[in-house]
This record gives sequence, C-alpha cells and structure tokens, in this order.
Amino acid sequence: MADGGGSGEAAAARASPAPVPGLNPTLGWRERLRAGLAGTGVSVWLVAGLGLLYALRIPLRLCENLAAVTVFLNSLTPKFYVALTGTSSLISGLIFVFEWWYFHKHGTSFIEQVSVSHLQPLMGGTESSISEPGSPSRNRESETSRQNLSVMQKAWRERNPPARIKAAYQALELNNDCATAYVLLAEEEATTIVDAEKLFKQALKAGETIYRQSQQCQHQSPQHEAQLRRDTNVLVYIKRRLAMCARKLGRIREAVKIMRDLMKEFPPLTMLNIHENLLESLLELQAYADVQAVLAKYDDISLPKSAAICYTAALLKTRTVSEKFSPETASRRGLSTAEINAVEAIHRAVEFNPHVPKYLLEMKSLILPPEHILKRGDSEAIAYAFFHLQHWKRIEGALNLLQCTWEGTFRMIPHPLEKGHLFYPYPSCTEMADRELLPTFHHVSVYPKKELPLFIHFTAGFCSSTAMIAILTHQFPEIMGIFAKAVLGLWRPQPWASSGFEENTQDLKSEDLGLSSG
Repeated sequence: MADGGGSGEAAAARASPAPVPGLNPTLGWRERLRAGLAGTGVSVWLVAGLGLLYALRIPLRLCENLAAVTVFLNSLTPKFYVALTGTSSLISGLIFVFEWWYFHKHGTSFIEQVSVSHLQPLMGGTESSISEPGSPSRNRESETSRQNLSVMQKAWRERNPPARIKAAYQALELNNDCATAYVLLAEEEATTIVDAEKLFKQALKAGETIYRQSQQCQHQSPQHEAQLRRDTNVLVYIKRRLAMCARKLGRIREAVKIMRDLMKEFPPLTMLNIHENLLESLLELQAYADVQAVLAKYDDISLPKSAAICYTAALLKTRTVSEKFSPETASRRGLSTAEINAVEAIHRAVEFNPHVPKYLLEMKSLILPPEHILKRGDSEAIAYAFFHLQHWKRIEGALNLLQCTWEGTFRMIPHPLEKGHLFYPYPSCTEMADRELLPTFHHVSVYPKKELPLFIHFTAGFCSSTAMIAILTHQFPEIMGIFAKAVLGLWRPQPWASSGFEENTQDLKSEDLGLSSG
C-alpha cells in the first residue's frame, strides 16, 4: 500500500507541469500582477504608458475628441442636471427602502451579505481559497471550514441573541472543532463564570488545533498568512478570556501566569490590552513592584495610553506620600518632591480622562460597565472605576490626595482646549459616542468647561457694539445723526421742563418772603 501510494504521487508529480521559476503556482492573478509591478517598477510602467499615449495622440485624435467632449458638456442644459439628480435620488431612495426592508426581515444588510458571500472569496478571505487542490479530504475540509465561517459571520452580525446562539450550534453541527462557536456560546449562553470557563476550555482545545494547522501552511501564500493572523487573534482572545475567568473565580496567580505567557508569546498584540488586565490582577495581589515593572514597559510615550495606565501610575506615586499627606501641613510648609510628583501624576491622569475622579470619589453613582468603551470618555471612566475603586480605597489617604488636587488640572490646561498640555486636546465627540454606549438612565459626564471672566464678556460686548455703531454711522449717516440727537435729548433736560422748574422756584421764594415780612 505504501509503495502504491508513492508511485501514484510520483506519477502525479511527473504529469503536473513544472512551476515557473520566480512565481508561486498557488498565487492568483492579483498576486502575480502585484509581484510583476513590484519587480519591474511602477515608475517604468508609468513612463511607458505616458510615452505610448503621446505617440498615439495624432492617430487617436485625442485633441479633437477632447474638444468634442468639452463642447458636449457645455451644451448640456440645467434641465439635464436636474433630471440626473432626480434619477439618482430616486434610485438611492429605492435602494434605501429595500435595505431597510431586508434588514428588518433578515437581521442583516443585503449589500453586506452579498459582499461577504461573493466578493470575499475573490479577495482571499475564506478557507476555500487556501485549500490544496487535488486532495478530496482537503476540499471537504475547506468546504466545511467555509460553511463554518459563513455561519459564524452571520451569527456575529445577528442582533437577536437567540438567533446568534442557534447559529453557533449550527456551526458546531458542521464542525465540532469550531472555536468561535464555543466563544459565542460562552459569552451569550453561559449563566455562570464556571460554565463560561468550561466552554472557553473547549474553545481553547479547538483553537490550538486550528492554530497549529495554520502555522504549517503560513508560508504557502498570502491567504495562508491571513488565515494564520485570524487564528492567532482567536487563540489569544480565548486565552485572555480564560485568564479573566480565573481572576473572577479567585485564582489570581493562575490568571497572572496566563497573561504573562500571552504577553511573552504574542508581544505585538498590545491592542488587546492584556497588560491592563495584568495591572488589575497584580494590584489585587498588592504586588506593587511588579505593577511598576509593567508600567515601565507600557507607559511609554510611543505607546497608546489608557485610563488604567495613567491612573495606576498616579496611584503608585500617591501610595508613597498619601498616608502622611495633610492639606494644612502642605499649605504651611509647601510640597515635598515626592508630593509634587504625585500631584503631577494625578494631573496627568485627569487630563487624559477627566471623568474618573467623580466615580472614584463617589460623587457620581457607578453602573455596570458597557460592553464597549471609548478611550478618554465616560464609558472608560466607568469601567476603570468599577474594577479599580477597591485598589484606591485599600491605600490609606489616596482618595484624600486625589480629592484635594484633581480639580487643579483644569487651571493648568491652556484655554482654548484645542491646545493640550500633556496629551492631544480632549476630543469633543466623546459625549455623543458615550450616549450611544451607555444606558439612557445614566447621566453622561461631560468635559468641564472653563468659564470666562465677566471682564472678558464686557470687553467683547463693548467692542462689538462700538464696531456696529461705527459701521452703521458710515453707511447711514443721516439716520444715525437723528438717532444720536434723540439719544442725547433723553439725557439733556427739556426747555419746557426747565422753565416750569424756574417758575415754581420763584413762587416758592415769593411765598417765603411774604412769610418773613409778615
């Protein structure tokens, strides 16, 4: 049997054509075109095309055709453009009504579904494009993978939770090793953390199998590399969720070990914010030296910041001085170097996200964090305070120092707010995004606005009114002259009023003289 199999493979190898040197036979025409352009040079092709166009300008009558097109465009009347606009608006409206009806009936966009179902295979986004042709088992496996991917893509887009769960079970019927289906069931159907952990462990087993298979084929084509990146993201996500389950179940050291292994094995995946979960777990263990080591690596100017990083750095610096800090003593003798560093760290954190202190100081009520958060927004502040408030309360005097110093941040930030101090200016679009992420009963926190002094308002109003009067006087001198006389007449006493006043005064004087003479 072995010999027969070997001879069959040899015969197939002899019958197959030899690959062309320099080109991968598994590449499609898009990849071949891209490789040819990259090898030859785009500039050479561009120069050759321009030269050919210049040489054929007379046979093709380019100048005459261009002039004819210009005359045609100039001869079009406004009625044509009105008709064109109306027709396009009508077609767009019909497409919108059909999309609305299809979305309400099927729970997904028709254009999106067509794009995923028909265009993605052409762009190399499914497993069917990376299967090895000529192998029936490979073809069957790729077909199953393609069906699983299609079902799970529809499940993740589905708005109705029961429909998502049903689609996940359908994917498991097609392939019992569908890792993303176990992930969806763990997040949607599991009612306890223990049940979710069991499903995540099943997802981990399936994800590791798929990841090893993708590693073996990663260098065959760009499609295999894309498949490997997707399987890597799924595997990292599953391990991170397992670490969070262990953290919630009290197995903190196990969670820390999983997170550290993930950060060592996949260091480029910082966008998953595994280090933020690690910081919270280390704070729970009160391993402040390890927390400082993590911050030294990720609190870098070239890396993106978050409320967890900025406020954890402030907490560590506050911890060294908060126990003996007193506002009266500090105002009398001044701040020490360590206290100045702590205050600057608090100001830095507040500038990044100004909504956090109100939740840490319990000036606003906490709610459950939303599923998605917005950096520097109210949603991020809620998520941070929900998980880190206990760590601030554990350090004596930390909240007292925060309460005494956090509002001083807004006196340091230049006005207007387009000029940031340590970070980019605070974005003005966070309020609307937070209103969509947070429940309607929650009062969304907004960025504190800097009030202008009364003198600035008075000066601005006085200058504006003076400029307006000058412009009106220049444009309408006669009318403004009459208006000025009328206004001055209100302040100047009238002649009849002054004469009457003098007569009354003389009568009073005569009466006084009569009384005195009598």
